[in-house]
Amino acid sequence: MKFILAACMALVAAALPALAGEPVTYSVHEDIEDVLFSVENEIIGRGLKIDSINHVSTMLDRTAADVGAANKIYRKAEIFNFCSATLSREMMAADPKNINYCPYRIFVYATAAKPDVTVVGHDTFPEGPMKKVENFLDGIVRDALGLD
Repeated sequence: MKFILAACMALVAAALPALAGEPVTYSVHEDIEDVLFSVENEIIGRGLKIDSINHVSTMLDRTAADVGAANKIYRKAEIFNFCSATLSREMMAADPKNINYCPYRIFVYATAAKPDVTVVGHDTFPEGPMKKVENFLDGIVRDALGLD
């Protein structure tokens, strides 16, 4: 039991650096379906493979009754998970612990309270080599939203 608890605590501690920074977000008055399509196309258009898409709102809606939740948080919310072999290799060569930040993520959501506002964002990273990944993610988001 002590081993399991220690292992769980180590996993949580390892994940904290990736979650510690405030994410970068952009809000637009565009339909979420159009924004999701644009973000997905921008990722794929850069020659990247999307490893998975987390359908967060679907999961929350499906489990709401099981956890006693009465309110709907999102109209829709999804997270794209992907990596760049070139960039990931560079980051991990700089510091093998940078494996902690892979895969990279871009999230897209519209809340139930403000369904006409779509928010797109990505993680921030500590100073050093990972800032290159942060800038890379920001470029994808800005291009997908037509901000550049």
